[in-house]
Amino acid sequence: MTPFEKALVAHLIGDWLLQNNWMALNKQKLSHPAAWVHSSIQAVLLGLALGWRGGVVLGAVHLLVDTGVPVNWWVRTFKKCDGAPHALLIRIWTDQVIHIAAIALWVTLVP
Repeated sequence: MTPFEKALVAHLIGDWLLQNNWMALNKQKLSHPAAWVHSSIQAVLLGLALGWRGGVVLGAVHLLVDTGVPVNWWVRTFKKCDGAPHALLIRIWTDQVIHIAAIALWVTLVP
């Protein structure tokens, strides 16, 4: 597997298999322990896939993306779909694309 593929699988495991309801409901607040637990899980998994620097940087990026600020800005600015029946799915997929794009950027730019 390529480094990107390893990191993608690590990210999906952390976001879908290891994230529980407590994390999902509370990770938007940086003051809540759930945000830090969830991003730490991501950091460890991504660190295993990409090395400790990648884990630390991408874990921090994950923490910030999960506040919802980037997703809210993107949906408000480009998608303009608030209130649409499928708005929640668009938000979920926008979140995932931002996370995966950050991984791709890291793998592309960092030797």
